[in-house]
Amino acid sequence: MKIKIIHENCDPELAKDASLPNNAFIIEYLAEGSVQYDIVISSKQVDIFDHYWDKYHNFISMVQTDGRANPKLWTAPGSGSGSAKITGSKK
Repeated sequence: MKIKIIHENCDPELAKDASLPNNAFIIEYLAEGSVQYDIVISSKQVDIFDHYWDKYHNFISMVQTDGRANPKLWTAPGSGSGSAKITGSKK
């Protein structure tokens, strides 16, 4: 996973949600003549910057959200059972 967009073209107030993972960032960028906001998760900030710079060339800012959830245990809203997804096993 390079980046995962949680909310696209959203209200910046959504970044104040403490249930977001702690690796979530709100991205402010210029697209189609107006300022837009996305909430994105990634393990590395540089991947987020690279994505938005390559796509829009009008990157304004990247600020960490108020999310406090562990990214390994967090599941996206509407993604199914609501429990953590466990992959792999140790024998």
